[in-house]
Amino acid sequence: MKGLKTDLDLQQYSFINQMCYERALHWYAKYFPYLVLIHTLVFMLCSNFWFKFPGSSSKIEHFISILGKCFDSPWTTRALSEVSGEDSEEKDNRKNNMSRSNTTQSGPEGSLVTSQSLKSIPEKFVVDKSTAGALDKKEGEQAKALFEKVKKFRLHVEEGDILYAMYVRQMVLKVIKFLIIVAYNSALVSKVQFTVDCDVDIQDMTGYKNFSCNHTMAHLFSKLSFCYLCFVSIYGLTCLYTLYWLFYRSLREYSFEYVRQETGIDDIPDVKNDFAFMLHMIDQYDPLYSKRFAVFLSEVSENKLKQLNLNNEWTPDKLRQKLQTNAHNRLELPLIMLSGLPDTVFEITELQSLKLEIIKNVMIPATIAQLDNLQELSLHQCSVKIHSAALSFLKENLKVLSVKFDDMRELPPWMYGLRNLEELYLVGSLSHDISRNVTLESLRDLKSLKILSIKSNVSKIPQAVVDVSSHLQKMCIHNDGTKLVMLNNLKKMTNLTELELVHCDLERIPHAVFSLLSLQELDLKENNLKSIEEIVSFQHLRKLTVLKLWHNSIAYIPEHIKKLTSLERLSFSHNKIEVLPSHLFLCNKIRYLDLSYNDIRFIPPEIGVLQSLQYFSITCNKVESLPDELYFCKKLKTLKIGKNSLSVLSPKIGNLQFLSYLDVKGNHFEILPPELGDCRALKRAGLVVEDALFETLPSDVREQMKTE
Repeated sequence: MKGLKTDLDLQQYSFINQMCYERALHWYAKYFPYLVLIHTLVFMLCSNFWFKFPGSSSKIEHFISILGKCFDSPWTTRALSEVSGEDSEEKDNRKNNMSRSNTTQSGPEGSLVTSQSLKSIPEKFVVDKSTAGALDKKEGEQAKALFEKVKKFRLHVEEGDILYAMYVRQMVLKVIKFLIIVAYNSALVSKVQFTVDCDVDIQDMTGYKNFSCNHTMAHLFSKLSFCYLCFVSIYGLTCLYTLYWLFYRSLREYSFEYVRQETGIDDIPDVKNDFAFMLHMIDQYDPLYSKRFAVFLSEVSENKLKQLNLNNEWTPDKLRQKLQTNAHNRLELPLIMLSGLPDTVFEITELQSLKLEIIKNVMIPATIAQLDNLQELSLHQCSVKIHSAALSFLKENLKVLSVKFDDMRELPPWMYGLRNLEELYLVGSLSHDISRNVTLESLRDLKSLKILSIKSNVSKIPQAVVDVSSHLQKMCIHNDGTKLVMLNNLKKMTNLTELELVHCDLERIPHAVFSLLSLQELDLKENNLKSIEEIVSFQHLRKLTVLKLWHNSIAYIPEHIKKLTSLERLSFSHNKIEVLPSHLFLCNKIRYLDLSYNDIRFIPPEIGVLQSLQYFSITCNKVESLPDELYFCKKLKTLKIGKNSLSVLSPKIGNLQFLSYLDVKGNHFEILPPELGDCRALKRAGLVVEDALFETLPSDVREQMKTE
């Protein structure tokens, strides 16, 4: 030790120590521990802020939760095993798609950057189908819920890049912090010295001005500062590498190209923004997580799951309970508002007609070939895709196709190739331009088409109909009130036997109709016909047997109708006819005559000429009496005279031995003739009458009618 011996008091030494600590000791040596603590807290804050900030932490926690469930879900293994069992056609298609994808990648646009970690796992991720056990109902519902969660999560997370931006910013902040720490620590570490010269003005108190003090923690702080610089340097280099990783690769885009190749699931979409960033991050831990997670991004995988759940719900026995006979007398299975088409349908081999209504994304598989008896298919508001083998089967077997659509795009393009199709029913809205669209012109390939029904809003007959006119036998156009014009194309349909033009706002009977020499039935329901003077031209249609002019505004029937001697069914119901011409009954082949809902007051006695009459209706008119000649029509089976002004029913009604249906309700009858008992075919169920009026019949007649 050097210097003067002072023999100062202990309190004076203590004061000198404090003064030297405050005045002479360098601030770095003085506050080094606090600086280390503050820097450490800043680093911790930068590293963990995104785990605490609500906008980012919620996404991370939700992602980790979903990721774990997807990884452990039994459906992941099952889905991959389903892919391994796909048919050869799908494999070929996938190979072609992959080759096209590779061509696209080499183009000038480039593609999304592929994760390098995925390249390090070349093994084929396919599971033996025998090892993938069937999912029970609970597991299927859980997997279904996972698909919905992944959809919502992706929709929400792909909207922004807050996670990526926050991670980049905190990493930049840490690098800047690292550079600052290294810079000033390297410069100031030499300031930590054991001996400190202290020059303080305390001579009055101690008698001395200059002191030489020692910093007892200097040696320790010096060593710690070097260690601290080493640790910070290592941490800083790690941050620099991370920053390089962030900017060198496009972490806001994530491609599943290698997953698609390895798993065989081709429709896994590439993702972007925060969703892509989190997948890149999880790849740094284990790329297998992304692979298994990708299964829940695939619509193909989701559809397979839906199909599996659908098959479990709709067993063959349950489907057989829904079987019914349709209007075409075929055994039909109606399926309405399902999530898809159950595969179990194709186990019901006795099925003749399949009706699908409001079912989206229907896929008709090759197994439809098991339905040997299938002849009819109805698609109501369904978007349908079909397997090539299934299309081949339908081309050979399908006879009737009915399509109801809201949009033209719902019309299946494959329907134009059904060469054995005999009946086609189209129901949906068509604009005037679309009615001439070339998509309908391909109907010319339907060489066996005999019946075509279009329920729409066409303003003219589509050209496609003319293309099949050579073999078309029945055509129905049901409009929504749109006026149908330009009917000259009808003349080309020389083989047409039945024609329906309903609600087409026709004011006259189209002249083109008179050229259809093979026509047997004509229905002009719900038009705006007021005069039918041109009906005389029907005499050239020797085969015409059915004429329906119902639901119009016809005021009278011209006498020319007598020339239609081939008519067997005639309907003038729901018009404004007041007088029946006697010439009408010269059409002596009429078996069916409907004059209901008019203003008729009198029935001519010439009606007795109609010896073939089996059905006669004058319901809801103003008839006050019936001619006795009516009862000469002894083949009459149905007689509807309800809602008129009749007061007496003739006893001659007993002459109608074949009468099985009689409607007399809504008249002014006080009593029914007991001769009704002579109508042996008439039963109580076929007699429409007020209960009180029925009681006026003799008891034996009532009992006779009540017996089956």
